[in-house]
Amino acid sequence: MANSGIQLLGFALSLVGVIALIVGTILPQWKMSAYIGDNIITAVAMYQGLWMSCAFQSTGQLQCKIYDSILQLDSALQATRALMIVGIIVSIAGLGVATMGMKCTTCGGNNKVRKSRTAMTGGIILLIGALCAVVACSWFAHNVIRAFYNPYTPVNTKFEFGAAIFIAWGGSFLDVLGGAMLASSCPRSKKPVPKYPAMSGVSTRSPPSSTKEYV
Repeated sequence: MANSGIQLLGFALSLVGVIALIVGTILPQWKMSAYIGDNIITAVAMYQGLWMSCAFQSTGQLQCKIYDSILQLDSALQATRALMIVGIIVSIAGLGVATMGMKCTTCGGNNKVRKSRTAMTGGIILLIGALCAVVACSWFAHNVIRAFYNPYTPVNTKFEFGAAIFIAWGGSFLDVLGGAMLASSCPRSKKPVPKYPAMSGVSTRSPPSSTKEYV
């Protein structure tokens, strides 16, 4: 079975990964305006996220506007939203299940095999949540790259990667690593060892009875 140190490290990495996923999902810097071409204008920087779009003025002011209608959004953005939310919820559920199966906790009784299986289940759930986040980030990045290299996209509307997508990517990979460590808690079957093993070389026959008669 995996020792408690690996379980603690996997839990810590998964917890940091979930926090990074939440922060990355909230931040609006999923993509930022790319300044390319001959006329470079740096007075305004445009940011777009999953929930809002922001404009950063040269004076230091940041103005954000939340998307008014969900139905007017691009289908890829809606799918990215859904996958990130599902990934966060599933990862939090995996952390809760893994907590009950860790060796350093008292949840689940003293049955080590059952606790190891619970920790392994929590690790698998974390891997599923991390996979959802990886797919969401990779899909969003693919759409940004495709629009950037599309010759029909106007120069002033081209975007590149922002900081939030890298935070979400990092959190998802930390979830993958932590979930893999917790999933390594798979119990190994052990052969039962007799409590009192038979001693070799010792005769178990009863001693011969004496036939002598004493007066």
